[in-house]
Amino acid sequence: MTIEEAQQQVDHWIKTVGVRYFSELTNMAILTEEVGELARIMARTYGDQSFKKSDLEKNLADEMADVLWVLICLANQTGIDLTYALKKNFEKKNIRDAERHKNNDKLS
Repeated sequence: MTIEEAQQQVDHWIKTVGVRYFSELTNMAILTEEVGELARIMARTYGDQSFKKSDLEKNLADEMADVLWVLICLANQTGIDLTYALKKNFEKKNIRDAERHKNNDKLS
């Protein structure tokens, strides 16, 4: 699935199953919540925190998909073409970071 297809499929799902988009502010709050859930699972899986019983059923891939879903909703609502935005972001990083990371002793 391309990013464009994902944006189209989320939009179709929202308009047919989800009835309508939540407001942008509500979706921003939901995105924050979803990133927090992802962070909690990451901290327990790869960090030093231990799992709580309530976290044992959590699925890292599903949490990442939840974050992506809400981000796509926000992009759709604000007229952002994520394919174009990501391409432009790569261009920015390629110019800005062309030598920066190669010359960083901490990354050697």
